Amino acid sequence: MKVRRELIPVVIALLFLLIARQIYPYAGVMEAKVADGYSQETIATGLGGPTCLVFDEEVLLVCDRDGGRIITVEGEVILSGLDHPHGMLLLDDAVIISEEGKLTRYDSNFENPEVLVQGIPSGNHQTNAVNLLPNGTLIWHSGSTCNHCNEDDSRNAALLWVNATTGEHGILATGVRNSFDGVWVDEIGYLFTDNGQDAEGNDFPNEEVNLLVDGADYGWLVESKSDPNPDGTEAPVATWTPHTSVNGMTTRPANMPGDNYTVYATVYGSWATILPAGHQILKIDFTQTDDGWVGDVELFAEDVGTPLPITGGPDGNLYYATFDHGGSIHVISPEANS
Repeated sequence: MKVRRELIPVVIALLFLLIARQIYPYAGVMEAKVADGYSQETIATGLGGPTCLVFDEEVLLVCDRDGGRIITVEGEVILSGLDHPHGMLLLDDAVIISEEGKLTRYDSNFENPEVLVQGIPSGNHQTNAVNLLPNGTLIWHSGSTCNHCNEDDSRNAALLWVNATTGEHGILATGVRNSFDGVWVDEIGYLFTDNGQDAEGNDFPNEEVNLLVDGADYGWLVESKSDPNPDGTEAPVATWTPHTSVNGMTTRPANMPGDNYTVYATVYGSWATILPAGHQILKIDFTQTDDGWVGDVELFAEDVGTPLPITGGPDGNLYYATFDHGGSIHVISPEANS
């Protein structure tokens, strides 16, 4: 069937808008809008593909996924030759680095590597952040290899526990499609993000923040529009817009609004929507109810590009990294006269 001549400009305009929609969030042209009383400054650009931000006292370290490196925010290379590093944890006497399918322990000088775990499959997603539980056990976020399928390796689409010395490991939680990061909050427990599958339409499932329950199933593969939280699965404690990819998390830095039960999270954005969605930073305030902890989610910043990792600095300000401009680091702080 031929397209009527008068419709050709409309078709061209729609194609242009679709292409622009894909490029716009990644082109570095978004102008960040931050909550009243706070302002943002870009402190570094050209850092590749930032996937983690970790302060070593006053020095800000960055996982550069694309370059396979650990670098400082000034670009100094600390460690190279890594396979898509997505997470890093500084211990008193060691450094733990999460790569694609592998977890490695280094000494505190980033030397003498010892592989703790390896061979976890990757596909649509890979192994992400590594964090520390209060009992000294590592918790490692392992993504699914696909959008919606049965995994051959039960260590995919899961949260894993790992012994930081021996590499002994096992499964803490299942049904976790792609959890990028998590954070321990005293009195609440371990909160973690999880991004749902993309095959059931624009309005399902919500992106989730979950509370870790040892041995729980968080619903991937068994949830549905008609039954988003089936019996035997753990319901989220906070939710956000479907398909927007809620990723990095941090506890509240001292200079940011909230209290001891407030966390901040990044929303990377979606390829699966007609109009741009996501590109935000969320403030989530948790309160305890008769049914358990519940998070009240609000926007703290929007139009921030493509944020992934986020952390609080020793100065009490909020730091996050985006992929636009080939990897940029931004800091949000109170305005001087607020």
